[in-house]
Amino acid sequence: MERKDQFIAIRKKYDSLKEKYDDLIVSAFSADDFRKYNEILFAAHSCAIEGNSFSVDDTRELREKGYAINLVNKTLLEAFEIMDHFNAYDYILKNQGSDFNESFVRTVHKILTKNTLPYKGHKPGEYAKTQMAAGDTVFRDTKKAIANMPKLLASFDDAIKDKKTHPLELSAIFHQMFIYSHPFPDGNGRLGRLLSNFILEKFKHPHIIILKEDRQEYIEALKASEKYNNMLAIVNFFYNTSIKRMQKEIGQKKNLSKNFNLGFEDGNKRKKGFTGPKR
Repeated sequence: MERKDQFIAIRKKYDSLKEKYDDLIVSAFSADDFRKYNEILFAAHSCAIEGNSFSVDDTRELREKGYAINLVNKTLLEAFEIMDHFNAYDYILKNQGSDFNESFVRTVHKILTKNTLPYKGHKPGEYAKTQMAAGDTVFRDTKKAIANMPKLLASFDDAIKDKKTHPLELSAIFHQMFIYSHPFPDGNGRLGRLLSNFILEKFKHPHIIILKEDRQEYIEALKASEKYNNMLAIVNFFYNTSIKRMQKEIGQKKNLSKNFNLGFEDGNKRKKGFTGPKR
């Protein structure tokens, strides 16, 4: 019962913060500026989790300059990976009316890996032909997972339309199931995070941005949910990650406003005390 109470508490905390976040952060940006802000953070960290060496500043520069960027200690393949991520993110935002199905997922994968997967001998948008594994993890039977993909996606499409499951929980549960299905030869992590944000965007919830610094905690949450056949670990990770982000950005906004107001007040005081130059 205690665990259930904790879960209800974290959900309430998230929902309360989301209201403040929408009011203080989202409404302060134009829609285009807020998209660019998310796009850069998301691409930098999502690709970094998979080993890309571009920092947030590097990613911002790439976004602004394109391939005219001066690559220092970076590879062109890394730049391609970031640019493809931009394009895939743009696609999911522009196609919010799309059904959540196999055709949509394969199209996003094709865009996401367009300029990188051919170097690895695979075709973007096509499923893996061998059993998938990464590090010390062997994923679910790849052939069975691929065969089950239409059914899996249809069940989540139904859940999106039913609107009975909390959006962040739906996003997290899908993410774990997709990652352990691992249907593509490469790009499953980046694709899974994009698709989780596709779900969140449908409900106008803040996008989940998993920081590269939290990579190990993220992996452990995925493993725990799979090992114990219980989604609590990944759902809690998603809640905590989103809450931390919202708290940080709300705090930054409040500090900016406070500093601005203090500066303005100090300026008024100086003006009031100013009597003109002495003669």
